Amino acid sequence: MYVYFGNDSILSMFMLFLKVMIKRLQIDFARDRLFRGKALIIFGPRQAGKTTFCEQLLEKVARPTLRLNGDDSDTRELLSKPNVSVLKNLIGKNEILFIDEAQRIPDVGLAIKIVVDQMKDVQVIATGSSSFELAGHINEPLTGRKYEMRLYPLAYSELVEDTNFLTEKRNLEMRMIYGSYPEIVTDPENAEEHLKLIADSYLYKDLFALEKLNKPQLLEKIVKALALQVGSEVNYNEVSRLVGADVKTVEKYITLLEQAFVVFTLPALSRNVRNEIKKGRKIYFYDNGIINAVTNNFKMLRNRKDVGSLWENYLISERAKTLQLKNLRAKKYFWRTTQQQEIDYIEESQEQMLAAEFKWNPAKVNQFSKTFLNAYPEAITQFVTPENYFEFIGKQIN
Repeated sequence: MYVYFGNDSILSMFMLFLKVMIKRLQIDFARDRLFRGKALIIFGPRQAGKTTFCEQLLEKVARPTLRLNGDDSDTRELLSKPNVSVLKNLIGKNEILFIDEAQRIPDVGLAIKIVVDQMKDVQVIATGSSSFELAGHINEPLTGRKYEMRLYPLAYSELVEDTNFLTEKRNLEMRMIYGSYPEIVTDPENAEEHLKLIADSYLYKDLFALEKLNKPQLLEKIVKALALQVGSEVNYNEVSRLVGADVKTVEKYITLLEQAFVVFTLPALSRNVRNEIKKGRKIYFYDNGIINAVTNNFKMLRNRKDVGSLWENYLISERAKTLQLKNLRAKKYFWRTTQQQEIDYIEESQEQMLAAEFKWNPAKVNQFSKTFLNAYPEAITQFVTPENYFEFIGKQIN
């Protein structure tokens, strides 16, 4: 897919073209929710492509649009103390109001509420890179007045549609090491540089903006500690000892990392077996590239001891994207007993329970825990290896 033309300017144009043309599968979901009397709020990590997504959406809708950015001081001033007259003059004859980086605008929800309630023919689209800030500003004013969606780094299903099955299968190792942020996919030759920039400059930007988060070095230590424990149960007491902070501070910072779409948590499933662990948790990253950036390890898989952890994080994060793409609701867990019997991933929906074990080496596939199968006979089981992983991460994608 990537061809070098021998001319830097041509190559740059080519890469830009690719970036614009990668189709996001949630475009139709978003378009179907426009002009239905509610605002559309799009959450997601920084650099995940929210602005590009919205530009693609606006191109498809093709209606007069006013574009505002919360990073601009005059925009913040106009929208932080809104009234109907100011907003009508500002929007004019535009039919769409697009507010990028809306989390930067104090009380932005009040401005959006006025537009939704008083300007029925205007559609509001707002993006935010941190759910805790944007949700805090909009939840109360916009109760019953908004649709929400989350946009993550590019999913396997989107990449396959942009390239083809064989190309993505060949790119598996690259995805496990460098992840799938749009800029990484469209400019793979500079993937390491881009990832370090994302991890150093963008990943925690919203968190650092909070006055109560006054220890950025501690946050970075916690992120690195979590990256080194991917695939293992996370003990907050142990993390606190590693980073030199009290447990409550560690808990607060991890919660903020979840709200900023850096990590997410899988709790332990505990229901039918006496010796199931009840309070365990595992923490995963939304993108493998961030794991390798914060640990500064971009070695090829054959030279690594953590390939099993990277494989597990890749599969679980991609599965999370699949559920989001199809707007499917499911509860996600891992399972373990005090005798160290374990299942990597449990997914439970109204229709079924799916239990998956992840094996990077297909030769190591063995039997599922009999204790688990006896306790949950309804579960559909699957071993996921590099030979069949696409069936797991792309399941239910039509």
